[in-house]
Order: sequence, then structure tokens, then C-alpha cells
Amino acid sequence: MLNLRPSTDADVPAITAIYAHHVLHGTGTFETTAPTEAEMAVRRTDVIAKGLPYLVADNDGRVLGFAYCQWFKPRPAYRFSAEDSIYLDPEAGGQRIGNKLLTELCKQAEAAGIRKLIAVIGDSGNVRSIGVHRAVGFRHVGTIESCGWKFGQWLDIVLMERSIGEGSRTAPEAPAK
Repeated sequence: MLNLRPSTDADVPAITAIYAHHVLHGTGTFETTAPTEAEMAVRRTDVIAKGLPYLVADNDGRVLGFAYCQWFKPRPAYRFSAEDSIYLDPEAGGQRIGNKLLTELCKQAEAAGIRKLIAVIGDSGNVRSIGVHRAVGFRHVGTIESCGWKFGQWLDIVLMERSIGEGSRTAPEAPAK
């Protein structure tokens, strides 16, 4: 049975393996060298220390995917906007796990005080990621053409956004962390 939950230290090896697959074989990330478990642990700790969600989807203890959000930019004015990231085990496609993870990430980001989630999707041909974001209520706001070079080709990035909670309808009550 699929379980969506906060990630733990014990999930880092599976998270690292999933991400490494995408770094080495996919165009959804523009990283070209797979990070180590130690580096992925540091990244995860940074997200959690900021009070932002870092989730996994597991089935009977096997991590099938992960999703998190990180500040969109470090300057204080951006403190209510975050960039989402979502990666699935290559064998987990077609099960709507991405939709479920991203929906839960939106809920938890809202609880953390985020008002805007931004997707920076590597490769305009990444129809699965674009489709998952669209299905969860993100809208296309732009494409930056040929801004990344990976696997001997120029790649675009697709920008999508989703307001969550009050969005920009009201002023925030308290600063996000």
C-alpha cells in the first residue's frame, strides 16, 4: 500500500539512488554528476531545517519517489515562494505516484506558509513532469530555450506555477521561515 510520509535519515540511500538515475539518464535535472549519499543528506537536512517539507512515497518500506520544496531564491522578498522538486523510481511510473506526492507537497508547503510553488522543469520534452504539474493545478508561465547543455544537446526549462492557500489575495500574517 502506498504511504506518503516525511522522509527520514534511513530514506537517504533510496533517495540518492533515485536521483542518481535521473542525473545520469534523464534531462529533468541539469546536474551531470550524481551527488553522494552524504551530499543528499546535507541537502535534505537543509530543507527540513528551513521548515519545508521533504516527502517520500513508499510501498511496504520501498521508497518509490520523493518530493520537496526549497526557497525559490535566497533573498527575503522571496520567502513565500518555493521551488518544488519531484523524482520517481523509474519503475514507479504510470501509477499516479507523482500526482499524489505533488498534491501532498502542496498541502504541506501551504502549512509551512508558502504561497507560491514554482516548477523549473528540465527539458521541454519532459511531458510526464509537465503533465503531473498541470494535473495538480500548475500553469505554464514560460519557457527558457536552450539554457542547459546535457547529453550533447541544448535543453529548455519550462516554468510553471501554482498559488497555494491565500496566494497573493492577502498579505501574509507572519514571515515564512
